[in-house]
Amino acid sequence: MTTQRRARFVRAQMAWMLGAALVLALLDSLEYELFFVVSLIGFLVVTELTAPFAVTPAWRKRLKWLIAIGLAVFGYVVIRRILEILPPGVI
Repeated sequence: MTTQRRARFVRAQMAWMLGAALVLALLDSLEYELFFVVSLIGFLVVTELTAPFAVTPAWRKRLKWLIAIGLAVFGYVVIRRILEILPPGVI
C-alpha cells in the first residue's frame, strides 16, 4: 500500500515538473530559477493532495526536510531577484 502511494506521489510530481517545463518552454521563459519555483509550488501542492488521513508513513516525514531546503533556496532566489531590481546605490 505504501509503495503504491509513494509511486503515485512520484508520478504526480514528475507529471507536474514535465508539464511545467513544457509550459515554460512554450512561453519561451524556461529559466532554472523559474522552473525551480514552479516545481516547488507543485511539490507543495502534490504533498498536500496526497497526504494520508490517519497514519503518516516514514517516507512522508522525510519530505519536511526537502520542503525546508526548497523554501530556503526559494528565499535565496527571491532575495537575489530583489537585489537585481534595486538600484546600485541603495544597498
